[in-house]
Amino acid sequence: MATLLYVESSPRKRRSASIEVAQAFLAAYRRLHPGDTIDTLDVWTTPMPEFDGSTLDAKYAGLTGVERTPEQAAAWARLGALAGRFRAADKLLFSIPMWNFAIPYKLKHLIDVVSQKDLLFTFDERGLNGLLGGKKALAILARGVEPAPDWDHQRGYMDLWFKMVGVTDVANIFVEKTLYGPDVDGASRAAAKAEAEALAARF
Repeated sequence: MATLLYVESSPRKRRSASIEVAQAFLAAYRRLHPGDTIDTLDVWTTPMPEFDGSTLDAKYAGLTGVERTPEQAAAWARLGALAGRFRAADKLLFSIPMWNFAIPYKLKHLIDVVSQKDLLFTFDERGLNGLLGGKKALAILARGVEPAPDWDHQRGYMDLWFKMVGVTDVANIFVEKTLYGPDVDGASRAAAKAEAEALAARF
């Protein structure tokens, strides 16, 4: 049995293209992997620690080898609990709308707080060493337009983050041109859902 962590990052919920495709994937995945556990992390309802004050001090205490105060240790433990959900998962699923050619700020907040030394990566004389090696990931990327490559900071950011934390087995499903009217939107969603359902069989 495996654990799949599903990170949901659109606040639109039932109107969201990325969530609609993700739910099609999850329905197929549950049928094909009935013994697996699915852990859902909704960035809009999950409390996110602010990265300031004791949390920031705790980071630099760890980097410099200084013992953390009880307050700093408690702040770091909150980050560790979130990062632990990534380490505990065997597979990662993200549903991500494009906002200003990048990712929603709530998803960036999550990534910023969990992507810390000794939580999701380490570094030494060899360089940066991700701690999520051996996991596979799927990113469902919804975009109202088809962005030019140099404008696409949604896929680029996620690709870089996966490399940073050691995930090399990454698939992407695109739901594009969702702002081009209901016919184009519907066709794009249908094609992406069919691709997602097929991928669930080998994920």
